[in-house]
Amino acid sequence: MPGLESTSGLDSAIRNVGRLPPDIFAETCQQILAHLQGQSHAVDLPKIYDTFQKAGIDLEWTALQSIIRLLSSNFRTAAKNNLTADQLVARLGEGSRSWAKTVLQVVHQLWSEHGPLIHTYQEAHAIANIGQMVDMQWKLGMAVSSDMCRSLNSPYVSLLLKIADASGEVSYKSFEMSIPQFQNFHQQFKEIAAALETV
Repeated sequence: MPGLESTSGLDSAIRNVGRLPPDIFAETCQQILAHLQGQSHAVDLPKIYDTFQKAGIDLEWTALQSIIRLLSSNFRTAAKNNLTADQLVARLGEGSRSWAKTVLQVVHQLWSEHGPLIHTYQEAHAIANIGQMVDMQWKLGMAVSSDMCRSLNSPYVSLLLKIADASGEVSYKSFEMSIPQFQNFHQQFKEIAAALETV
């Protein structure tokens, strides 16, 4: 399974994981799993570092980062390949003999509980990641003259959307709407936001 660049770096991170008490390791994994399920925006490294320090675990910041990258990478790969807990533990064991038995037991238990949910979330996220609205600007205007429009002196809303596609390329979309159209647009956005909160 993909992990760190060098074998020695990988083995070092795995050995550091083995130094963690099972409850601290489980708590660290749960934070990563919550992030992969979309329940948090990021893994809170400073919080994990503080937890380690309070528990008397003396690890450097870079060692902690290596642990988080290693676990996140393995969990992401397992979700992408829809691995069962048994398959994940087997692949970890095949990748390195340095994994402690207690660590693999915790991984097995947590992946049994969270793996299917993460797989489902990651699939839905990949499908929904067609494009992302980065910014929206709007202004209210009043039409005062036009060769094409019969009803002048009516207000309109001009929208400029900044959209990033899945590759990160940014494009702009602009359009104008009457006030009733804008109110309908606003209502649809509220319904979309409510539906996304249930995913």
